[in-house]
Amino acid sequence: NDFLAIGAGARSMAMGNTGVAMVNDVTSGYWNPAGLLGIKSDLQLAGLHANRFANINKYDYAAIGKTIDSTSAIGFSLIRSGVDDIPNTLDLIDADGNIDYDRITLFSAVDYAFIVSYARKLKVPGLQVAANAKVVYRKVGDFANAWGFGLDAGLQYKRNNWQFGLMARDITTTVNSWNYSLSDSEVAVLVSTGNEIPESSLEITLPRFIFGAARHWDFKKNISLLAEGDIDITTDGQRNTILATKAVSIDPRLGLELGYSNTIFVRGGLSS
Repeated sequence: NDFLAIGAGARSMAMGNTGVAMVNDVTSGYWNPAGLLGIKSDLQLAGLHANRFANINKYDYAAIGKTIDSTSAIGFSLIRSGVDDIPNTLDLIDADGNIDYDRITLFSAVDYAFIVSYARKLKVPGLQVAANAKVVYRKVGDFANAWGFGLDAGLQYKRNNWQFGLMARDITTTVNSWNYSLSDSEVAVLVSTGNEIPESSLEITLPRFIFGAARHWDFKKNISLLAEGDIDITTDGQRNTILATKAVSIDPRLGLELGYSNTIFVRGGLSS
């Protein structure tokens, strides 16, 4: 489920994919659902479309957030990441051994995630907690599909100009159950070309913890500065990160935002 780690929203993505502490809008459903309580309007919408890897991959994100009352908010998010128009050449050669390009069909390899978020303020001043329930659906043409379900938990704490955040993704471990559907002729082609025949299996996503701290400064002439540092900790073994062990991998990130009159912003970030 790595497609759930791409990002959402121009602000956090421009700031090096930081945001678990500072996020306070509808994109909180992705970064940290506790931030939904920062929505100032009754209803907020967001959308994103990106063509990635020389337009091979299309990434889409849409979200809606709504305040329920002064202490709670709810959000819905949809993520799609897919590669379309992939040629299927399994039937390229007909029964007589002739190559027939008219037998080529197209299929898509697509990942979907639907996320429901709920956030609530606690009695401790500045403390708010939240949770995500997410359903994952992945499909590879008519050949394979998988369903998965997972839970996330989020927390934010604000004190003066400081903000702190914790996002625990897949805290229950998200499991995708894969099923495959291949015809006898497709199996025969795979065997004859030396490919393995896939079998129904489980794909497991282990928990990921992201800690963040942010600080906001207001200067004269309507100029402001926001800085956030995040630490992304994965628990699925050694990754290609700055700090890595056999058990966990740690990836630090830094983001900066310079604002003028709360209208014009210049943003930048560092991440591996």
